[in-house]
Amino acid sequence: MNKKVSKLVAYLMRKYKTNDPGVLADYLNVTIIRMPLEDMVAGFYKMIKRRKYIFLNTDIDDESFMRVVSAHELGHAIMHPKENCAFLKSHTLFLTSKLEVEANTFAAYLLISDQDINEYMVERQYTTDMMSRLLGYRKELIDFV
Repeated sequence: MNKKVSKLVAYLMRKYKTNDPGVLADYLNVTIIRMPLEDMVAGFYKMIKRRKYIFLNTDIDDESFMRVVSAHELGHAIMHPKENCAFLKSHTLFLTSKLEVEANTFAAYLLISDQDINEYMVERQYTTDMMSRLLGYRKELIDFV
């Protein structure tokens, strides 16, 4: 599964020359709406009348976490377009359902570059905790690459 997802992400980044989830969403006609959501919900993806939407919680003030949520939901929009999926603030990175694992893997490959992995984890042998602090993402996300 990781190879399939990594190839998809590599293709999208090559084609659109970006790894920014918001920019990719624009290219792919996925509308992002920021609005207040329930406290535990960071964001969710939903298809409405054959149009794709990502809803992001305006209460999230951590920019790196917001990028993860955006990338995760974009993964759902691309790989699971007919499924409605929510990103819970505290639990989604721990879920083991196939859809959530794929969306987390998509987010990890989109946000964490091969260059970072090679330089820090392979050459310098940084731990996942060290990479987490360096990149500003939760270590659970880094485990997906």
